[in-house]
Amino acid sequence: MIGNEIKRHIEEAEKIIYKYLPKEEGFQKTIFEAMNYSMTAGGKRLRPILMLETYRLFGGKGNVIEPFMAAIEMIHTYSLIHDDLPALDNDDYRRGRKTSHVVYGEAMAILAGDGLLNYAYETACKAFDMTSDTVRTAKALKVLASKPGIYGMIGGQVLDVLMTGQVMNEEQLYFVYENKTAALIEAAMAIGAILAGASDDEVDIILQIASDVGHAFQIQDDLLDVLGNSDVIGKPIRSDEENGKVTYVTVHGINQAKEDVKILSERAVKRFTELEYENEFLKALIIFLVTREK
Repeated sequence: MIGNEIKRHIEEAEKIIYKYLPKEEGFQKTIFEAMNYSMTAGGKRLRPILMLETYRLFGGKGNVIEPFMAAIEMIHTYSLIHDDLPALDNDDYRRGRKTSHVVYGEAMAILAGDGLLNYAYETACKAFDMTSDTVRTAKALKVLASKPGIYGMIGGQVLDVLMTGQVMNEEQLYFVYENKTAALIEAAMAIGAILAGASDDEVDIILQIASDVGHAFQIQDDLLDVLGNSDVIGKPIRSDEENGKVTYVTVHGINQAKEDVKILSERAVKRFTELEYENEFLKALIIFLVTREK
């Protein structure tokens, strides 16, 4: 049942996202093709869906959320393009098909990632033309600008790269997961709440929920890299081990990792009781994401 609901929400999110993709024309047509190749590669569309459902949780209506949904997916996709590059993870497949640098070459893949990052903010700024509440929109844009940056996603990626082949302590591992993975999920849910008019206290609760979801999501990802089926997840398994990366499973073992995913996801769902709003699909989605098989 939840699988069908998620499929419907993915289709809804993609319909919105695809409206904001660049047209493949002009002298720079190749970069548009490369950007769209990765943007249309499928996936869970987790971040835009979490953004939209959090927006709906707080009673948000209207289309001001749409440019931000497209923007967060552009930022996420740019990070995947760059992650897959030979200088980083050197992966040839993503979501069951060849990665950007394999199809378009390393130089164009770098430019496609750069293009998506810049175009994300150009897209998000279109929200100012859709609402008279410029204060909320500016506040949401501030979150979108900070969470993926050097004090967020990129910062987590930096430590992850620096510690490749080395043993990370608990504090370092938490830093990587909080920033490399959780930061974008926090951005998505916080933006949804802000644009719907949530109070500062309510946004703080959403950020706590999103942090737990992000950590659980990444630990489950680590488990899938060890226990998953490459045909199901769409990329080779044990790539972390081959690349010398330390993960939660490396540090804590499979059984503890499974238990902590359960604890984090249950805590995230329980925190919704601190809010005066209901969105049962959002709760079900969180549970589904951290028990997924791909």
